[in-house]
Amino acid sequence: MANSVAFKVALVVVACMLVTAPYAAQGAITCGQVVTNLTPCLNYLTSGGAIPPPCCRGVVALNSAAKTTPDRKIACGCLKSAAANAQGIKQQFASALPGKCGVNIGYPISASVDCSKVR
Repeated sequence: MANSVAFKVALVVVACMLVTAPYAAQGAITCGQVVTNLTPCLNYLTSGGAIPPPCCRGVVALNSAAKTTPDRKIACGCLKSAAANAQGIKQQFASALPGKCGVNIGYPISASVDCSKVR
């Protein structure tokens, strides 16, 4: 099972890199950082239940790192790509995650979010 999760994470990283390439020159956040911060959330994102403290620490850290509009757009693109490409992630858990960790990111984690509107 660990290999399956690692493979999914690797696929998400590659997809995120492709999706966010137009924003990469402007911001400091990478999809690798997004994935690293949110990897502790995978069980919650696929199965629900209690959110592990390392997951919320990652959500808070990612939100704190996204200080500029380009950073927030990159993070949005990474999250959008993950929502679209990572098998097993349930939309209702993904969209609820920031709020359950006490964070308002200003947009839903969704495969259909328009990251160009993120400010």
